[in-house]
Amino acid sequence: MTRKAKILRKTKETTISAEVNLDGKGSYKIKTQIGFLDHMLEQLSKHSLIDIKLNVKGDTHIDLHHSTEDTGIALGEAIKKAAGKFKGIKRYSSALIPMDETLTRVAIDISGRPYLIWKVNLKVEKLGEMDTELFKEWFQAFSQSAGITLHVENIYGENSHHKIESCFKALAKTLKEALTVDKRIKNSIPSTKGSI
Repeated sequence: MTRKAKILRKTKETTISAEVNLDGKGSYKIKTQIGFLDHMLEQLSKHSLIDIKLNVKGDTHIDLHHSTEDTGIALGEAIKKAAGKFKGIKRYSSALIPMDETLTRVAIDISGRPYLIWKVNLKVEKLGEMDTELFKEWFQAFSQSAGITLHVENIYGENSHHKIESCFKALAKTLKEALTVDKRIKNSIPSTKGSI
């Protein structure tokens, strides 16, 4: 079973090509035109073992909102497409990820029912050139398009870079686990409804 997908998303605001391999090795080639977002998505690829190729051209001369949000949409769509009918996946996962003084918890359900709980407070307005309010927008767009129930909670921490990076790393670890195929149920969908 090949769990790969390619997405092309084109609007008046952005043009995005996204390619994923859910059974990869965490290799990546990411160019969003937003340095800090590139860094976070590289973490996502590396720690989830999902190979990601992502190229984004957007209206960054206006601001970074459209490129950030649409990147979440395209990556979520690609992962959902690559997962197919979700046969055999473990479906649920949670992770508690430290980064220096920071601790973040993420829990996911690959349910087909998108929902985001976001409990992350940041003290600064920008990280690099990126408005910190855009991180919630990215996670919201990703959870919606991937069809994932996603709870993200920064339990404690001081440094905003550490807080956000621990969110992406925790998401990576939960995706790695939840998308893993359990050989005992490899031909079965993990729901009593018979579909996700």
